[in-house]
Amino acid sequence: MSTTDEVEIAAQQFNGYEFQGRVLRVNSGPEPSKREISPVRGRSRPVGSSSNSTNRVYVGNLAWGVDNLALETLFSEQGKVREARVVYDRESGRSKGFGFVTLSSPDEVNNAIESLDGIDLNGRSIRVSPAESRPPRGPY
Repeated sequence: MSTTDEVEIAAQQFNGYEFQGRVLRVNSGPEPSKREISPVRGRSRPVGSSSNSTNRVYVGNLAWGVDNLALETLFSEQGKVREARVVYDRESGRSKGFGFVTLSSPDEVNNAIESLDGIDLNGRSIRVSPAESRPPRGPY
């Protein structure tokens, strides 16, 4: 999107929309600062020397049949996989359609993003991007 108005309209229009049997969750986030925009395909990167210190990537739009081993196998072509994990719903046991892969180095993370973002895995075009750190959960 080129403007914040377009982002808001798209979020309102497509949040809750069903696509290929899955309900989309669409929301907007804060606008990235100029320093966070990567020259490679306009993707946001963490500010700093290389990449996320944990060397994790987010993998989205996964087919229901993709499991931890399938992720590990795919990403092992890009470097040493320390962890590959698909996220599952606790109640139903069904995949939530995304996961995380931890690699050994920032270079491996960058290579994985460049090589695997948009490829077809089990009939779906996967999304691969740097994993955002989540603040620790506090007591509720």
